[in-house]
Amino acid sequence: MKLSRVRKILKAEALWDFDLDTEILTACGADLMSDVLAHITEKSLLLTGLTSNQVIRTAEMLDLAGVVFVRGKRPGESIIQIAKSKNIPLLVTDYPMYESCGLLYKEGLRGCSSM
Repeated sequence: MKLSRVRKILKAEALWDFDLDTEILTACGADLMSDVLAHITEKSLLLTGLTSNQVIRTAEMLDLAGVVFVRGKRPGESIIQIAKSKNIPLLVTDYPMYESCGLLYKEGLRGCSSM
């Protein structure tokens, strides 16, 4: 699934101008970065309510395809700039995590455990 489709399904806003043709292989919802490090594989999409720079560091370390901030949470401008400099796509949706994950799963995006 492409980021453009994720954006449409979640009615999400892009936080900077990135390539929406990026392919997403799997997705996972988590707020604990230790869980992300233990369970998510590269080219996955992370859905989280955590807006700290730890999210960007984790995304960079794992080569994630992007991050979706749920519940309308928005990271600070400095975090957006760090993500932009590292070419990490950021989206924000008003849907809560459970619904966001469910909507993407319903549309065919596999979870990380489906590998």
